[in-house]
Amino acid sequence: MSDSNRTDFTNPSNFILLGIPGLEAAHIWISIPFCAMYTIAVLGNFTILFIVKREPSLHGPMYYFLCMLSLSDQVMSTFTLPKLLSIFWFNSREIDFSACLTQMYFVHCFSVMESGILVVMDFDRYVAICNPLRYSMTLKNSVVVKIGLAMVLHSGLFALPYPLLASQWPYCRTNIIPHFYCGHIAVVKLACTDISISSYYGLFDLLSVIGMDGFFIAMSYTEILRAIFRLLTKDAWLKTFGTCIARTTCISHLFAISALYFPDLFSSLVLRFGHNVPLHVLIFIASVYHPVPPVLHPIIYGVRTKQIRDRLLQLFTHKET
Repeated sequence: MSDSNRTDFTNPSNFILLGIPGLEAAHIWISIPFCAMYTIAVLGNFTILFIVKREPSLHGPMYYFLCMLSLSDQVMSTFTLPKLLSIFWFNSREIDFSACLTQMYFVHCFSVMESGILVVMDFDRYVAICNPLRYSMTLKNSVVVKIGLAMVLHSGLFALPYPLLASQWPYCRTNIIPHFYCGHIAVVKLACTDISISSYYGLFDLLSVIGMDGFFIAMSYTEILRAIFRLLTKDAWLKTFGTCIARTTCISHLFAISALYFPDLFSSLVLRFGHNVPLHVLIFIASVYHPVPPVLHPIIYGVRTKQIRDRLLQLFTHKET
């Protein structure tokens, strides 16, 4: 092939997203459940934010953390799913290079933030169960604000190297990304240079975030179980388990954590090392990962939380009357 027929993509002005490669014929049908999940996620998280803002009795640490989670879910899903649906419906595949890097940054930023919020919610549960008398003093509003700012700073700094590194590589192979959004590895794999730094940092970020956050979550539940086992009377056991259930159901919380961590860990590791996994299978798993947590969280932390459920029923009852 002559040099005149070779396209130079160094510092490309845009990338082309393929959606889910290999399943182009089914894109319209696949879009239906994704559109439904995105709609449910937006309505569910907006409802939680509305109810907590409207009800002064819900102005407490637990519900502030829940609002943080809802906001994180909204931003995370909005940065990926509308573009996915535009690919499915309108074949709108182009994305500007700077927009691609912006999407990459915010997806990774809010993924780390969401994990941190789940850790803080576990800490809230730990304090409520193990030190209920000190709960109001431990988690004052000023402390909640500081925790929120710390999570924003932590996630923002952890995600910053992704676009910075990706913007430095020369792209001379192609500008076609076999994915539905600008994932870090999917983008830097198009570079015509050694991307070991990007790959190693992405793996370090993934394992350190999941490792540290998973460790703190495990420690919280260990202390909760130790506190429960120290209670000798049946009434005390029931009261403690009731508190755990009132604080958004421990088992459901663990399920939400699994839904956040496992698909992300699986897709990231397979993208790096799983050369025998069909690409459309891997991309489909990654695409399911994005809408599932924003859909699950309003159900687990909203519908199954008695205080929010009661306020929601009151809201509809007042409207009917």
